[in-house]
Amino acid sequence: MSGDDFRSGFVTMVGRPNVGKSSLVNAICGSKVSIVSDKPQTTRHRVRGVYNRPDAQLVFVDTPGLHKAVTALGERVNATALESLGEADDVDVVCLVLDATTPFGSGDRWVAERVELSRAVVVVNKTDRASREQVLAMLGAAAELAAESYFPVSAKARRGLDELVDHLVARAPFGPPMFPADAVRDVAEDVWVAELVREQLLAVTRDELPYSIATRVSEWEGNRVTVEIVVERESQKGMVIGKQGAVLKQVGERARAQLPAGTYLDLRVKVDKDWQRRPDRVERLGY
Repeated sequence: MSGDDFRSGFVTMVGRPNVGKSSLVNAICGSKVSIVSDKPQTTRHRVRGVYNRPDAQLVFVDTPGLHKAVTALGERVNATALESLGEADDVDVVCLVLDATTPFGSGDRWVAERVELSRAVVVVNKTDRASREQVLAMLGAAAELAAESYFPVSAKARRGLDELVDHLVARAPFGPPMFPADAVRDVAEDVWVAELVREQLLAVTRDELPYSIATRVSEWEGNRVTVEIVVERESQKGMVIGKQGAVLKQVGERARAQLPAGTYLDLRVKVDKDWQRRPDRVERLGY
C-alpha cells in the first residue's frame, strides 16, 4: 500500500486513575503493552503500544492517571501525563477515558479542562460492569464537554473497540508507519522487566502492599537480570519477601513466565525510607 493510502498517527489516552486506560491499550493492540492492576495509579511511566493493520498504524500513548498529588512521586507521574498532552505536535488524537461505573465527578472535569475537547474523543469504558442507566448517565454528563465524538466500550469484553479504532484511524493523517509492522510496544526493556515485577507484586500481595513500592533493574548481564524492589518501611520488606521467601518466589515465577525462556530473575528487596516523598529518590528510581 502506498504512503498516499496508509494512515499513521499517535493517540494519547488520558483520564483519572483506574479508568482502564492500560486495559484499553492492551486490548486494542492485542498484546500486553502496559501492566494492569485493580489498584489506582498502577501506571507510572508513559508507555507506547503499537497497533498495526494493513492500511494503518496507530501508536497509543498510555499515560499515568491524573490525580491530586500529595507526594513527589504523585507530582512526577502527573507531570508525565500532562507532558503527553502538551506535546501537541506529536499527538494526532487525544482520548479522554471515563469509567462508566462511577458518576462523572470533579476529577474527570479536572482532567477534561486540560484537553482540547473540540478535537478529543471521549471513551466511556467498563460498560460490561455498568448498568444501562449508569452508561447513559455518564454519556449524558460527558455530552456537556462538547467533545468531537463519544464511544461507549468495554476493554474487558472487547465491546465497541472496532468502531473506536476505525474512527481513530480515520482521524490519523496519511503517512508511512513509524514502527516496523511486528512492533508491539515502545518502552525500554529494563523498564518493562521492572514493571512486570511490580505488576506481579501487586497481584500476589493484593491489598496488603501499599502504593509506596518501586522496582528497577539494577544489573543486566546476559540472561541474568537483577531487579531491586524498593519499599519505605522494614515492615513492608517482610510483606514483599513473605514467609520463608514464599511471596518473592511466587512473584519471580509469575514475572519470569512472561519473559524469554532462560531468563534468570534475581529479586532483591531494599528499604529506602519515605522514598516517594523525596524528589531525588523519585528521580533515581526512574520517574
